[in-house]
Amino acid sequence: MLLKRFYDEALAQASYLVGAETTDEALVIDPTRDVEPYRIAAASEGLRITHVTETHIHADFLSGARELVRRTGARLLLSAEGDSDWQYRIGASDRAELLRDGDSFAVGEIRLDVRHMPGHTPEHLIFFVTDGSAADRPLGVFSGDFIFVGDVGRPDLLERAANVTGTMEASARALYRSLRQMREYPEYLQVWPGHGAGSACGKALGALPSTTLGYERLFNWAFQEADEEQFVRSVLAGQSEPPRYFGRMKLLNRDGGPPIPETAPRAVDASRLATALGEGSATVLDTRSSADFAKGFIPGTINIPSGRNFATWAGSLLSPERDVILVLGGGEARSRVLVRELSLVGIDRVIGWAEVDVLDGWRRLGRSLECVRALGAQAVAELRDATVIDVRAQFEWDAGRIRRRSRWIRVSRFWRSHVRNE
Repeated sequence: MLLKRFYDEALAQASYLVGAETTDEALVIDPTRDVEPYRIAAASEGLRITHVTETHIHADFLSGARELVRRTGARLLLSAEGDSDWQYRIGASDRAELLRDGDSFAVGEIRLDVRHMPGHTPEHLIFFVTDGSAADRPLGVFSGDFIFVGDVGRPDLLERAANVTGTMEASARALYRSLRQMREYPEYLQVWPGHGAGSACGKALGALPSTTLGYERLFNWAFQEADEEQFVRSVLAGQSEPPRYFGRMKLLNRDGGPPIPETAPRAVDASRLATALGEGSATVLDTRSSADFAKGFIPGTINIPSGRNFATWAGSLLSPERDVILVLGGGEARSRVLVRELSLVGIDRVIGWAEVDVLDGWRRLGRSLECVRALGAQAVAELRDATVIDVRAQFEWDAGRIRRRSRWIRVSRFWRSHVRNE
């Protein structure tokens, strides 16, 4: 058996390729929308991708399961669990095979046993893996967004992101029961989770790529809660506000998302930027650091620094219905990286990019740049005639804030400011 983990830093997301070396078949679990890495990895090992599945309907990125099936002709295996209000919507063209609790399927000599573990989502499945060439019992489990290193999948997203009201507490109780079921399985089982540190699908995920069921039983807080009522309170408390694009991802992944556009953005100059901003025909996204942006930026542009949280903030701030032009450093190669990250969260209409020296071109057009003055803590404390607006997320506000003053305003989800300080 061959196992390869793919980890996307932009999403803190893990997907997996499982290869059966006796038959040269391969299974891909939880693929992202960028499916080429799976095809390349399989080909390099002399494998054919014959099966594609996923643990649940994802909220934080566009699934690549259907696209990978279209490109490889593989079997698509999706959950049939969950209630009628929240299940995969599968068309005849998807040629999907439905999986239920207790099912199993084979990829060459490898057997995968399916278990329904609701809580994070109603339809969530996990896959126990047995290498039939070496053993007759499972060696590990692909846990998706059920069990993470040191944490469990949050049960509130269906209600808070997809607006399915009344599901949050019921999902927390289902998650508690699912965790109790895991006590039936051997402690030696390896656990391969769907996310790592930094994901918004849990509160405090560990950074290790894998763990064991026994270790999590000892040290994962969720396994320590013996009382259901206390567990429900604990798992729902302190969850961060879901990024705004999560609801859209849930719907697209349930129903089937669009294919990735084949067109590549073109380099543009200051005149083209001026036209786009003047006409309001495109969003101009400056991807420099907040500090560099604040020193001088083209009026009307939005700043989302490229980095680990770029895709999350872009998915939350940008409209998928508008064209986008990027301002960046690194030329065409860098533009390809950022276009890929944007595509993972369904931002497809990137029509152009401009190198950072476009700011010089802007000045040559006789136009001026704007700037934002950064203030330290002492300067803020000394403010006397100013309104101070705290634009952080609710969980950040709850964790600690400067004592309220007469002109101190709390604005929840104030994401339309020019500068996003990470």
